[in-house]
Amino acid sequence: MHFTPTDYNPYDFANRRHIGPSPAEMSEMLQAVGAESLDALIDETVPPSIRQDRPLSWGPLSEGELLARMREVADKNTVMTSLIGQGYYGTITPPTIQRNILENPAWYTAYTPYQPEIAQGRLEALLNFQTMVADLTGLPMANASLLDESTACAEAMAMAQRISKSKANGFFIDENCHPQNIAVVKTRAEPMGIEIIIGKPQDLDPSQVFGALFQYPGTYGEIHDFTDTITALHEHKALAIMATDLLALCMIKEPGAMGADIAVGSAQRFGVPLGYGGPHAGFMSCADQHKRQMPGRIVGVSIDSRGNQAYRLALQTREQHIRREKATSNVCTAQALLAVMASMYAVFHGPQGLRAIAERVHSMTERLARALKAAGAKVEITDFFDTITVEVGVGQAGIMAAARHQGLNFRKVGTRHVGISLDETCDESVLQRVLAAFGITGVPPHRAQRGFASELARESAYLTHPIFHMNRAESEMMRYMRRLSDRDLALDRAMIPLGSCTMKLNAAAEMMPISWPKFATLHPFCPPEQAAGYAEMLEDLSAKLCELTGYDAMSMQPNSGAQGEYAGLLTIKAYHKSRGDEARDICLIPMSAHGTNPASAQMAGLKVVAVKSAPNGDIDVEDFRDKAAAAGDRLAACMITYPSTHGVFEETVREVCEITHEFGGQVYIDGANMNAMVGLVKPGEIGGDVSHLNLHKTFAIPHGGGGPGMGPIGVGAHLAPFLPGHPETGGSEGPVSAAPYGSASILLISWAYCLMMGGEGLTQATRVAILNANYIASRLRGAYQVLFIGNRGRVAHECILDTRPFAEAGVTVDDIAKRLMDCGFHAPTMSFPVPGTLMVEPTESETKAEIDRFITALLTIREEIKAVEAGEISAEDSPLRHAPHTVEDLVADWDRAYSREQGCFPPGSFRVDKYWPPVGRVDNVWGDRNLSCVCPPMSDYA
Repeated sequence: MHFTPTDYNPYDFANRRHIGPSPAEMSEMLQAVGAESLDALIDETVPPSIRQDRPLSWGPLSEGELLARMREVADKNTVMTSLIGQGYYGTITPPTIQRNILENPAWYTAYTPYQPEIAQGRLEALLNFQTMVADLTGLPMANASLLDESTACAEAMAMAQRISKSKANGFFIDENCHPQNIAVVKTRAEPMGIEIIIGKPQDLDPSQVFGALFQYPGTYGEIHDFTDTITALHEHKALAIMATDLLALCMIKEPGAMGADIAVGSAQRFGVPLGYGGPHAGFMSCADQHKRQMPGRIVGVSIDSRGNQAYRLALQTREQHIRREKATSNVCTAQALLAVMASMYAVFHGPQGLRAIAERVHSMTERLARALKAAGAKVEITDFFDTITVEVGVGQAGIMAAARHQGLNFRKVGTRHVGISLDETCDESVLQRVLAAFGITGVPPHRAQRGFASELARESAYLTHPIFHMNRAESEMMRYMRRLSDRDLALDRAMIPLGSCTMKLNAAAEMMPISWPKFATLHPFCPPEQAAGYAEMLEDLSAKLCELTGYDAMSMQPNSGAQGEYAGLLTIKAYHKSRGDEARDICLIPMSAHGTNPASAQMAGLKVVAVKSAPNGDIDVEDFRDKAAAAGDRLAACMITYPSTHGVFEETVREVCEITHEFGGQVYIDGANMNAMVGLVKPGEIGGDVSHLNLHKTFAIPHGGGGPGMGPIGVGAHLAPFLPGHPETGGSEGPVSAAPYGSASILLISWAYCLMMGGEGLTQATRVAILNANYIASRLRGAYQVLFIGNRGRVAHECILDTRPFAEAGVTVDDIAKRLMDCGFHAPTMSFPVPGTLMVEPTESETKAEIDRFITALLTIREEIKAVEAGEISAEDSPLRHAPHTVEDLVADWDRAYSREQGCFPPGSFRVDKYWPPVGRVDNVWGDRNLSCVCPPMSDYA
């Protein structure tokens, strides 16, 4: 008997997993929008003059096919025991942290904690991280992580220049620093006009420098007490920076005890997989008097509206994207998820556990050194923690080959030495194999003796706070992580409709491979032939990103969007320099640009000239032309965001690019809004010379509570020779990140996303993102003014709601944001790019039901505002001002001018699965006036 087969394909990832609305729902939404079809809507939204003429070429894989492909590629990597060190070490991720943090969407899908009331769990975990770093480094103030150790070194240099009272322009780098740290600092110093001096600490002339960077322990293993050197620096008003190792600091004298001003490093070996280079949390701590100059995010302790303890991001006005062209850094992100993992590793092990791990690693290294010396080998390091350097002369190649035969990677040092760094994963069998590579059988017995002088031993206590002395039962640890995640609102609970920060689905199948050992355990400096799987992934992902952007080459090195901006501008500068155009130093940036654009231009040594916006929010083309003409042969670049930061496809984008090229400049198109372009418009074809891509926005890498991110840059062929190089891989230009491919392991997520979506699926995602945004704009029009729309009445993938008129009645944009929490939503982006507005981006991943719930919430809030406008209730007495409402509000005596029902269960909120913010509205001013950025005493938790 014949039957009609269903046309439903359960393996169609794009249309059945990633794209929220069903075809029937899309028809309903198109009706509300007033468009005949999705094609018609796109034609009305995206100018025909910029549309690409060919579809993206590759087909999709199902989830099962993807995982099979990923395993095939993973098998091309060769996992060895890498004893290369150089800032990267094998580590053991406690399974409870792997399962409950790294692989848990409650943690990896959260947004940056700019709305602290619904981010209390993450904020506590990051406060633990700060406390851990401050304790171990012996410096009282730490931030909530930076991108990696090398960029932290560069940030510390810039910070030292701001703080130092020395008039010198030199910056000293200890030649014993890790090569990648030296290289990144040199890259950052050049556009800032800083003179770099590299040499031995004993040859340092403090009068010639404003600061100095020392590696502790040194890259070849040596531990040195820098107290006298630091004292000499201070006598000349210069600052001392120490790049250090947290595990070593469990045993050796801490930087604070030597008088260091700033300490930096990586928390990677605290349970975060190597991942071929990242992502890993960089850290920075400093003396108390320098805290307001510290880059990055700082978590502080404050109080809420009831006087209860609450956490928040402190001192936000010092954040670089707020300071724009006055910025002293372009840091706009962190490695929050990895900082959380590292902090949980410290909570899990406690000070005793960390000390035991450190002692075990050190003891094994001491036994190795003893055995080598007994056999006549020359161990050049006298005071060491976990790394030794052995002189092997002409036998270097043979020793390296013998090590590989034993399944080991040693570090090649010059032409006559090898370096060996032991770590937490090393056991007796590793020790035997290391010695076997030198032709030595057997291992020496344990002895309770140190491999460094007694005056280098740590004497102070650390991790004394009760949080690091929890019961070590896994049940207790698991419940602690669960309690914290329950205090947060992430994508696993609700839509996060943030404009300019695409919060889309991070599919489980995309996330799985990053935990596989054949991807997770590779050292970033292992021999290239051992990373053939990574090479295949990098090549294919680069090719796909080039195809969809219209560029000719990609650099995967920048490990954040702001790093991508910086790398792109350095690439442009290097191009101009190669043509003898070194005088080109002006960058035109529209007033509406994201704050990191002018911050990055400033850091790249360019002079920012702001371009006006027209009344409709577009770039004022006449003002742009006038300023380009005024710059003349000094014009280096312009930086534009497309579609514009106002959420509109500007019709004049080609004209802006042509004007820039007419005056010899290069066009930087910020890729923040690529979610509205993939498959429809290629920035490289409309006049762009370089773009960065926020893979943590458009290409499905999760935000992780504020990081990790990746910001690779695509360039035209003429700029390809000037992309960032790296000391481990060569290249003419300086590196911008610690590892050659940035946070390489999370590139797997974007690759998986591209493979499962296919070209057609990626294009459909863009189309539906535009549909969802226009649906919201259409449904809310009348209740809220949509601030900027295109010439044909359409918005791009996001829309700006103007809430400024409500200020006349005393209702603020803050009130609306906090009231949305009562409905179980994260607020849209507040006051960017226009103060007092809300920028809404639904993405393509949200279902119609969730979008309708959000619309219901906003319409209900509008009715509450109308009640205030009509004088029925004052703004101070309204639920808007008391929001968010907590369980404590619900059970307390109720004396408010509205009902419990209205306050706690507004339309749009779930009743059975109601999300309760754990704290009331946080007092930001109190937190900054009473600044505290380490774990408060346990009595405060009572």
